Amino acid sequence: MPDMLVKLYALPDGNPDAVRLREQGVEVRRAIAPEKYLVVEWVRQQFNQHWASECEVSFTRSPVSCYVAIASNRVLGFACYDATMKNFFGPTGVAEPERGRGIGGALLVATLQAMHAEGYAYAIIGGVGPAEFYQKAVGAALIDGSTPGIFGGMLR
Repeated sequence: MPDMLVKLYALPDGNPDAVRLREQGVEVRRAIAPEKYLVVEWVRQQFNQHWASECEVSFTRSPVSCYVAIASNRVLGFACYDATMKNFFGPTGVAEPERGRGIGGALLVATLQAMHAEGYAYAIIGGVGPAEFYQKAVGAALIDGSTPGIFGGMLR
């Protein structure tokens, strides 16, 4: 799967999906340290051990480089950055029953805005699955020759 590049300086202001979700009782925000084990275990159960490992690393960053979508004291989705490599967005995921509500887009924009606020001009989305989603949501562009990328020699 190829990598993609996002111009962080060209992101639109605001996060309309996050505003709409807040009105529905879903909060999109930066995770905090006391939530580490709950969030990492949720990622492990919903997705896989590799993503849980990356998510755990995001809690070692200052500030924490993991965003969560929560409602009724439960995790609905997550997004990380600077987990596997500096300047990399991901992993990210939304619980299957919650997909299609804009949670993934809200997490994506919140996380990329945080990266821009920390001084990044560009973000790399590594090993992209849904390229069309990223192209439409934030104008991401495929990086030629980026397959297999940094994940190519990973232990599995």
